[in-house]
Amino acid sequence: MTTYDIASIAGDGIGPEVTREALRVLKAASEVYGFDYKLNDFPFGSEHYLATKEIFPDAAFEEVKGMNAIFLGAIGDPRLPVGLIEYGVIARMRFDLDLYINLRPIQLYDARFCPLKDKTPEDVDMVIVRENTEDAYTGMHGFAHKGQASEVATQTMVYTRFGVERAVRYAFELARERNKRKQVTLIDKANAVRAQDIWTRVFAEVAAEYPDVKTDHAYIDAACMWMIKNPEWFDVAVTPNLFGDIITDLGAMVQGGMGIAASGNLHPGQVSLFEPIHGSAPKHAGKNVASPVAAILATSMMLDYLGEKTASKAVEDSIRSLLTSGRIKGVGTGAHPTNEVGDMVVNELRATATA
Repeated sequence: MTTYDIASIAGDGIGPEVTREALRVLKAASEVYGFDYKLNDFPFGSEHYLATKEIFPDAAFEEVKGMNAIFLGAIGDPRLPVGLIEYGVIARMRFDLDLYINLRPIQLYDARFCPLKDKTPEDVDMVIVRENTEDAYTGMHGFAHKGQASEVATQTMVYTRFGVERAVRYAFELARERNKRKQVTLIDKANAVRAQDIWTRVFAEVAAEYPDVKTDHAYIDAACMWMIKNPEWFDVAVTPNLFGDIITDLGAMVQGGMGIAASGNLHPGQVSLFEPIHGSAPKHAGKNVASPVAAILATSMMLDYLGEKTASKAVEDSIRSLLTSGRIKGVGTGAHPTNEVGDMVVNELRATATA
């Protein structure tokens, strides 16, 4: 029996609650589909920092490096300076583990969750490949004359051929694997952000190696428009970090909201990180009202990455069945008690496996 080492960082706000339900589903999947795992809990987050002044010690980080996957609940707390814990925990993992792909599936499970008129699950089924380690997020910023009337703030966008190519190539491989429209759309703003011409050129070079995959292009402003007007046009899209951060949240709303959106931060073949994309929502913490659907779908993504594809599909299919049948009535805060959704998914998973 295969055993996986999995790090769990429940984090802040609603993170511990949604993580609890996601891990219950993971446990049920392991029992039904015959794999084993060792769960390693880490306390890092805002509460831990407030109690200890410790963010993510090097010894613990080295331990995480040796694991198969990381599950993160949520990070962030208004009592602390903006970015302190976010950069110390999640950004550190993204950069120091070189998690160069942020993978965001955007799939509509039921038309009633889509805010767009007349759009169906057949219209909303895409994946955004967001480059995850470069662009304006590299930390190359500064201030001159800070606090004065003449203050200047700068932030540098950084793109390397190596970083761009590996993200673009991942997108083409994914389009082949999905075998749907077999199309990759490049989303950039190279007409105005001229440094992004490197994306234009590398995309064309890589595309030549994939004659079976169609290509398309959209500037980021037009891509946002087309995602609302014609989401069915997208299969796989690849985009720089900053624009990917924005358009994937737009995509999350098209598929039904933050309560249903999951993501993976990947370095293929190495330890990778999986999380719901919603925030920590501290005002809802401890009330058992947050939807764990996104966290459970992040578990499905983690299982797929680990190679447990049957279990991964079963978890996702359980969510789909509960949504389309109306048993899960909504994926927003307060639609169901958090633990009730966990119960429903676990029971569905077990029932369908024995049917």
